[in-house]
Amino acid sequence: MASPEDAVRAMEVNLEAKTGKSVAAWVQAVRAAGLDKHGAIVAHLKSEHGLGHGYANLVAHRALASSADMADAGDLIAAQYSGAKAGLKPVYDRLAEMVSAFGPDVELSAKKTYVSLRRKKQFGLIQPSTATRVDVGINLKGAPPQGRLEASGSFNSMVTHRVRVESPDAVDAELAGWLKAAYDAAG
Repeated sequence: MASPEDAVRAMEVNLEAKTGKSVAAWVQAVRAAGLDKHGAIVAHLKSEHGLGHGYANLVAHRALASSADMADAGDLIAAQYSGAKAGLKPVYDRLAEMVSAFGPDVELSAKKTYVSLRRKKQFGLIQPSTATRVDVGINLKGAPPQGRLEASGSFNSMVTHRVRVESPDAVDAELAGWLKAAYDAAG
């Protein structure tokens, strides 16, 4: 017998196959409609988009969980960029904007000390490591370290490389290229 997690994953796959949109894309549609109540979301998805009740319910739960997660994430990010690290928040903001533009399936998942960058799997992370530097961890298996793209070493075992960023100006096309390559590989 399939586990509940397997059943939900099957629903997600089937929803995308039937509609051409992922659960994340449906959640964005719900946000664009300005809906924040479970019943209203389900009714909207059924009447306006023709989703069945099960799919509409799945999307409603995800949309509402995402909203709660976003509030919690905001608190975690605010804590990361408080005190001596407050001046690094513009670096984070620019990185988050850049990465979010890669596609609707990008997930920024705030943890206590860093933000995980995910697609189907983690492709990077953003961490304010010191009062003057944000470290961007990137999963680029097989890419040789070069210039600013260092081997991650003891920085973080979840990534293969690290780029040290000290100002928003260092969030440039070169860094975007490395992050985009990691995003593409994570799909």
